[in-house]
Amino acid sequence: MRVFLTGGTGTIGSAVTAELLAHGHTVLALARSEDSARALTAAGAEPLRGSLSDLDVLRAGAAASDGVIQLAFSRDYSTADSVIAGVAEETAALTTLGEALVGSDRPLVTVSGTPWIPGRASTEADPLPTDGPVGGRGATVTAILRLAERGVRASAVRMPRTVHDQGRGGFAGMLTDAARRTGVAGYPGDGTQRWPAVHAGDAASLFRLALEDAPGGTAWHAVADEGDAVRDIAAVIGRRLGLPVAAVPEETFGPFGPIFAMDQPASSAATRAGLGWEPVHPSLLADLENLEP
Repeated sequence: MRVFLTGGTGTIGSAVTAELLAHGHTVLALARSEDSARALTAAGAEPLRGSLSDLDVLRAGAAASDGVIQLAFSRDYSTADSVIAGVAEETAALTTLGEALVGSDRPLVTVSGTPWIPGRASTEADPLPTDGPVGGRGATVTAILRLAERGVRASAVRMPRTVHDQGRGGFAGMLTDAARRTGVAGYPGDGTQRWPAVHAGDAASLFRLALEDAPGGTAWHAVADEGDAVRDIAAVIGRRLGLPVAAVPEETFGPFGPIFAMDQPASSAATRAGLGWEPVHPSLLADLENLEP
């Protein structure tokens, strides 16, 4: 397929680009800067200049492709308002891409987070939450999946709290950044809350499988580690950086503090059975051993 990809230079997107090219697909990738365009070209993709807010560019990319994977999201997580603005931008982009594919039976693969269910690991059958700081994303992705009724093979890959590569990325990466900034490898609450995780390379293989084979209206979990205790994650970070490990206030982590404090394990049993996905890369705790002081 010729695949239109947004977010192709991020932690996940770079791995998805490589995965698609390695399996015989070609990639037309949105590039918001000259640096991004050069990186995409070097990776073997064709850049299409524009940002996620350039809706005409998104329509052109979708029209020129056999399928779409939408990964781009604002990089500004500094305040609750900035996160809400990022969700609104993503919603407009996804709505535009979905409308461009109506009646074509072409695939549209989008991304969300795994849901959290009190007392157990969430599954692919659980609905996405529509409240909280990123609740708007849940509502948007649910609406995109309904485009299966209008001739779009829409599917969603739900990502865990940490997508990692060489110890970097995701919520664990934010813990690491906060540790470097404050001098303490901190965690909110008592640290027993669990976060699911996946290596970027394993996530990329699931995006490819969804693009190729997922039926319309389906959701899949890119979860390799069902749930590592945040205290255990912080312990590895502290040891690797030579910093003390301790509980810290939720406010240390800005608008994500309340989410960081939640117990949110997730299962991928249905994904593994339905799409034949099997993670092969290092676990989060093993990958964090790559961190350098």
